[in-house]
Amino acid sequence: MKDTQDNQTGKHRREMVALLQRRGIRSADVLEAMGQVPRHAFVPKHLIDLAYEDGALPVGEGQTISQPYMVALMTEAASPGRESRVLEVGTGSGYSTAILSAVSGTVYSIERHEVLAEAARERLEATGFAQNVFIRVGDGTLGWPDKAPFDAIIVAAAGPRIPDALKAQLAIGGRLVMPVGQAAGAQLLTRVIRKSAGEYETETLVQVSFVPLIGAQGFPR
Repeated sequence: MKDTQDNQTGKHRREMVALLQRRGIRSADVLEAMGQVPRHAFVPKHLIDLAYEDGALPVGEGQTISQPYMVALMTEAASPGRESRVLEVGTGSGYSTAILSAVSGTVYSIERHEVLAEAARERLEATGFAQNVFIRVGDGTLGWPDKAPFDAIIVAAAGPRIPDALKAQLAIGGRLVMPVGQAAGAQLLTRVIRKSAGEYETETLVQVSFVPLIGAQGFPR
């Protein structure tokens, strides 16, 4: 029975990767990681049948696991490399953390809900993606100053603006990707590239819908 289940989830994962390619994801590293990480291990058990559908799913505490396409798109836009130091704001279920683990050097992930952070640690360890990941509970809008600068920063929640603290922790040449807009309304996935100490280039990628970014430099609770 287990072999049958493994074959089935493997088939669904390959189909998911093929869909990502059709939707325009081109990074070989990102596609390989999406094919490696078992998304079904990062969703609630009662939703496992939906694990490889291209949609967001609830993971508790009012948070979601982003749709595979969005995880792939944000990772590709941030362009982490094998030696990159990456900051992730919003660990959630740990799925996108695992994807970043597969394509990056070191991943520092911040989650404001302790119960989600602990569950993510367990999932990452169980699936073999914890070796280069550090998770802490805290206010992600303030970043992780003592581990900065970061070559890439990915924020999995929408803020009213790009937090100054995160921009300051971006390495020269680094890329920050996050949704910007209303807490419940229009949001735009935005990429910021740090050109120099005081120069940032900002571009809009696509319209999106994310949970609000709560914190000192985000939305109030």
